[in-house]
Order: sequence, then C-alpha cells, then structure tokens
Amino acid sequence: MTMGWLPAAPEDFRARLKALRGLEPSEAIREIRILAAHDLGFVQVNALDQVAEALAAHLGDAAFSAAAPGPVIRLALLGSSTTAHLHSGIRVAGWRHGVRIVTFEGEYGQYRQDILQDDSALARFRPDVALFCLDARHLTAGAGAERDAEAASAALDRTLSGLAELWQRARERLGAIVLQQTVLPVFPDLLGNNEHRIAWSPSCLVDRLNARLRDEADRHGVHLLALDRHARQDGIRAWHDPALWCRSKQEVTLSAAPLYGDLVARLLSALGGRSAKALVLDLDNTLWGGVIGDDGLEGIVLGEGSAAGEGFASLQRHALSLSERGIILAVCSKNDEAIAAQPFAEHPEMVLKRAHIASFVANWEPKADNIRRIASELNIGLDAIVFVDDNPFERNQVRSELPMVRVPEVPEDPALIPFLLADAGYFESVALTADDLERTRQYQANRARQSLAGETTDMDGYLRSLDMRLLWRRFGPVDLPRVVQLVNKTNQYNLTTRRTSDAEMRAVMDDPKAFGITLRLVDRFGDNGIIAVVTGHLEDDALHLDDWLMSCRVLGRKVEMATLNVVLSQASALGAARLAGTFLPTAKNGMVRDHYDRLGFTLDRESASGERFYTLPVAGTPAHDTAITIEELT
Repeated sequence: MTMGWLPAAPEDFRARLKALRGLEPSEAIREIRILAAHDLGFVQVNALDQVAEALAAHLGDAAFSAAAPGPVIRLALLGSSTTAHLHSGIRVAGWRHGVRIVTFEGEYGQYRQDILQDDSALARFRPDVALFCLDARHLTAGAGAERDAEAASAALDRTLSGLAELWQRARERLGAIVLQQTVLPVFPDLLGNNEHRIAWSPSCLVDRLNARLRDEADRHGVHLLALDRHARQDGIRAWHDPALWCRSKQEVTLSAAPLYGDLVARLLSALGGRSAKALVLDLDNTLWGGVIGDDGLEGIVLGEGSAAGEGFASLQRHALSLSERGIILAVCSKNDEAIAAQPFAEHPEMVLKRAHIASFVANWEPKADNIRRIASELNIGLDAIVFVDDNPFERNQVRSELPMVRVPEVPEDPALIPFLLADAGYFESVALTADDLERTRQYQANRARQSLAGETTDMDGYLRSLDMRLLWRRFGPVDLPRVVQLVNKTNQYNLTTRRTSDAEMRAVMDDPKAFGITLRLVDRFGDNGIIAVVTGHLEDDALHLDDWLMSCRVLGRKVEMATLNVVLSQASALGAARLAGTFLPTAKNGMVRDHYDRLGFTLDRESASGERFYTLPVAGTPAHDTAITIEELT
C-alpha cells in the first residue's frame, strides 16, 4: 500500500541513510525530516526509524527532542493484539507531520491492568495521548457468543460501557487525551448482501459496534482513528491478512503499517493545532485546462462538455467545500494578474469566484517567493500551507526552497486531486466550529482593514474609525470546542503555549476560584470571531494567568490592552491583589516575549532557559486607553 501524495523514495535512500550517522545532530535531524517526507515502504520506514532512535539514544532523548522541530508527544498504544510493528511507522510519520512522537507499549494484552494499576509502567511513562487499538475479535467476543439478537445487543452494551469506563480511567489516572481505533471489518459474511438480518453474525456485530463507537466517542469527548473507513476505501485485504493473524496476531498488515502511522501522526498533529490552514492553488492546468494567457477565456477547458473539464470543476467544488469548512484559499500563478483573474469574473463554469480567494498572487516571480508573500499576507506559518501545482518543476522547486510547505504529487486527472488531498490528511481536524465556517470572510475583511490602514497616517484616527467592540464572556459548554482548538493550535501570540483538553477546560468552568474568558472583536468590516482566550486561577492573593493567547489577525489594534482591562476586572471580582503572568519561550512565540513588559507588569525574575515571571497590582492599576468599547455578553 502506497501514499501516492508523497514523492517516491529517493534512489539513493540507502546511501543517505548510511550517511546520516556521520552528520551533526541538527543536520541529521533535517535529513531525517526530508527522508520521512517520502513514500517509504515498511522496510525503509524501519531502517529510518532505527537511525533516528539510535541518534536519540546517543544524544539523550531530552536533548534530541529539544533539537527536533515541533512538540514532543508521548503516545501509549493500548492493544489487545500484536502492535509492535506499528511503532516505527508512527514515529517516522511524526517527523513528516512536524511532531516528535515517543511511543510506549505494555505487555501483550495487559492494557486493562496497565490502566487500572497506579504503579504500572504505563503510569510511569506518563502519556500525553492514549490510543486504544483493540482488535475485532477481542471487542466482539462477548456478543459473538450469543445467538439471540437481544442478547447480542446487551453484550455490545457491556463492551461499550467497559470501554467508556477505561477511557475515563485513562483520563483521570494518566491525564491523557484518549483516541479510540474503530474496528476493522475482518470477518467473512454468513448471509451476504443482507448480513444485517443476522444480528449475531461477527460481520454484522462489527458494523453495529463501529456505529455505536462513534456515538459513544462523541458523548465522552474521545477522538477516533477511523480504520474502518480506510479499509472500506482500500479494501480489507490491504489492511488485514487472516494468515498473518493466525501466525502472529497482527491485525494490521506490515504493508499497511506506514499508512497506519501516518493516520496516527496526522491526528496527533491536528490535536496540537498543526494541521494545514491554507490551500494555495496554481491556475493553468490545475484549476482549468490550458493556459489562460495563450488560449484565452474561450479556449480553457472547464466544466461540462468534456471529462477533463468536469474534473477541473470537481476540484474547484472540493476547494470551495474546504473553504466553507474553514480552510483559507489562495492563488499562486505565473501570470499577469489581470489575465489570471479573468476566468473568476467571466467564465460561466467557474465554481470558485474571486471572493473565495483570500490572497491572489499572479506574477512572474519564483513561486517559492510568492508563497512566502502569501504566508505573510495571511499571517500564517509556511508549515500551514498546502501547495497544489500540476508542474513537477514548480513542485520540486518549492519543496527544495520551502521544505516545510506541504506539496503533494498531483495526478494527471484533475478529478482525482480531491481524493488525493483527502487521503493525505493535510487538513485533519477533530472538530468544526462556527469560527471555522467564517474564516474566509474574516481574512477578506482583515485585508480590507489593512488596505484602509495603508491609506492613513493617523493611526489613532484609523483605530477610532473602525468602531471596534470587544465582546467578552465567561466561556461555557457551547464555546468549549473552539476554546480547546485555539489553545492547542495558537503558537505565535501565546504566552505559555501549553496544550489542553476538554476535561481541563471544563474544570476551569467549574472552579469558583478560576476564570476563563473568550473575547471576540467586532468592527465596521464585520465580526472577527473569537480572537482571544484568557484563563487564570486564584492562588493565595494572586490571580495566575495560565493561558493568554490571541489571533495575530488583530495585532496593532490595542486589543491586548483592552483585554487586560477585562482581566483586571475579573481579578478584582475574585478578590485577587495582584496578577501573576508567565512567559514560556518556544521556537514560535518570540513576538510576545515583551508582552507583559508592554502592559506595565513588573519582571520579578528570569530563568536561565528564558522563562519570565511577572506581577501587576490589581488595585491602583489604571485602565488602558484604547479605541475599543468593551461589552460583556451574558
């Protein structure tokens, strides 16, 4: 099984792997990431993983993880069958997705004891994430023993109840985010097309269990690794070999292990807010057939009348659907801008319109330079971009200059590109919020604000002209998905860059000595959505600020000053005498190093690692003067 969106393994893979051992650590880590970004088979994945783990052992895991880009995630595999062959694929896929994954596996089949015992090796491992990868035979054993529909259903109820209890124990005892693998459909049918009429058949039980798992996972805040969907797409024989199961109790085949690892890593990346945010599209022979500058409006191939034209239209429809779920669309084309924009305005078969494109760059500059420009315009990192171009020269040029940009291999038939983008999982997410649905409009409005700002020399007057209102409230259950999403994905304007879970944020809501607020900014151009989250807890006489993060879209508008005014009012209501703020430096949040200094806090101390600890008295600290009206929402 291959991952066709990735470039093929380089011909000199073995030589480059061997040369890794002689490189300096930083160079070796960069080369590991480059090699991991290829379509590697099981043997190649294991070989690369061995070199990477040997380097980690040589440097010491802490030093190695510190040198590696991205966060370190400690993942425990809680399985009922053999899963040892899956670790390498998970770790190598982590390199591909920008996270360093450290894995754990207990004794064979002992996952339940590991969870329930306080002094188990699993507890000592202290996982950030616990993945329940339980096999079909194990999960359906009780129900499969019944030959009565009602008894089989009752047995499924007991299985799901037991799982939910283990999920809760994993949260409470381990403090871990819980993932649950859906059940692979490994059993042969007994009846055939109407298998659902035998409620106790193993095949039917798997279908029912997966349907119930989805409901239970949603109820308990558990995220799914949907193996059944991939097995349905790829064919169960690509994922499961009955002979291999009989020999070694490996439910997932060796050839599927690299893809299994990629599915896990992209989910972990999404939980950390590292999924791609923008789809950057070429135009000629990507969004339509032909070259608009040569063939003219009438000569390009698009829409009904040809298979290729309908394929290009289907790609545009998929891009539009991605935009509607919160992915930013941009254009990067070698073209004259006026000519490139013509189909968006005048071609009757264009699905995408100019209003759907948040950044439109068409010129004759190198595409790597233009992608940098798009990232700057959108105020996102280069690692948040997926670039789709039919030209292999352009793809390789961008990969060479911007290895952090995700550049898929593109099939010749445009109708296949939407499925390739879905298979690649670039835009993996665990939830969809109201702000996601509004994102394109918000970015377009922000560009209008920037354009107005560029026309004025009176910044205070410009800010007053925006008629800004900062709407804040204590967050509640309805806000929870967006709050968790923001805390986990905001890296730049984030004072601590700590990650959280639904359970932790619910605890903030329920604690009378804590507060958590969301803030949204509305101006004459529209609603920016939730642009900031602040949480804190009262300890002695100090309100400790645990999270303070803000969207970079609203920089330069004194929103942080208005936010402090709100925080001071909350601190006073809780009886705090002072605010205590902490800045924890990361590779990406240098822009807020002086955040507390600018707001008038006093620096109490700074550690050797750059951590800064600040205080600010509540009484006597005047409110900041801003051009923002503050309103509390109830």
